[in-house]
Amino acid sequence: MDALNIGLSIVSVVVIILLVVSFLKLVPLGLWISSLAANVKVSIFNLIGMRLRRVVPNKIILPLIKSTKAGINLSVNELEAHYLAGGNVDAVVDALIAAERANIDLPFEKAAAIDLAGRDVLDAVKMSVNPKVIETTNVSAVAKDGIELLVKARVTVRANLERLVGGAGEATVLARIGEGIVTTVGSSMTHKEVLENPDGISRTVLNKGLDSGTAFEILSIDIADIDVGRNIGAHLQTLQAEADKNIAQAKAEERRAMAVAREQEMKASVVEAEAEVPRAMAQALREGKLGVMDYYDMQNVMADTKMRASISDNGNNNKAIGEDSNDKK
Repeated sequence: MDALNIGLSIVSVVVIILLVVSFLKLVPLGLWISSLAANVKVSIFNLIGMRLRRVVPNKIILPLIKSTKAGINLSVNELEAHYLAGGNVDAVVDALIAAERANIDLPFEKAAAIDLAGRDVLDAVKMSVNPKVIETTNVSAVAKDGIELLVKARVTVRANLERLVGGAGEATVLARIGEGIVTTVGSSMTHKEVLENPDGISRTVLNKGLDSGTAFEILSIDIADIDVGRNIGAHLQTLQAEADKNIAQAKAEERRAMAVAREQEMKASVVEAEAEVPRAMAQALREGKLGVMDYYDMQNVMADTKMRASISDNGNNNKAIGEDSNDKK
């Protein structure tokens, strides 16, 4: 009987311990006490409701305590709704405190929207207080005299909290700066004008309102470096001259081919005409227009002409051989 009572006592103690642990897990008493000590009124039932809604109470209560101590009035429902939407409650509260200390008007709804848009709201507030300097890469621009200039600029920007949601980012600002540099240098008559007055680029680009539709406000554009690059005009003229030469050569080759073809046509016509001579002579013999003796006389003249040509060729060859022998001696 005593053993049974001892067993029941042990089971009762275990059950009580399990109940206490479950209760403490469901009800964060330590967090509730901390909120009471910080004069943040949160009922124990709100904490239990957070557990049931799968909201981590620490993610809500600790930022709420922080905002209350900073003098910013926020409600549990606002923070919990932002948490359930996937936002970073702690970062939003830190941004609100930073904005409050910097005397920047930033309501909770705006900060929550910036955070849900994927931007770092605390970094945006810091950039609004302390402007950021972004540097462009070397922008290649060509003046009207054909000389390339490599321009590097430093842009000082400040975050515009009103346009952070839906506004373009740094990449758009840098692209617009590069476009403005190319346009300004391209409108200069010579590259020397740009080198003499580099601040002209800054003024021209700054007056274009390049920060329109972006999440930033451009405060200044400073030219950090200008280097002289290639002579693009001379290079293009060289390429054009090479192209003209190739075109002229192609046309000359076309004319040569046409001349060769014409020559071949003329030779073919001569051969064709010579082929008609025996036929015409036979026709003349048949019709009695050419006598037999006349034909033999013509053959003798042709043979004599060939003989004279052969003798002339042999004489020229012998003369050339004699000259070669004399040269060797």
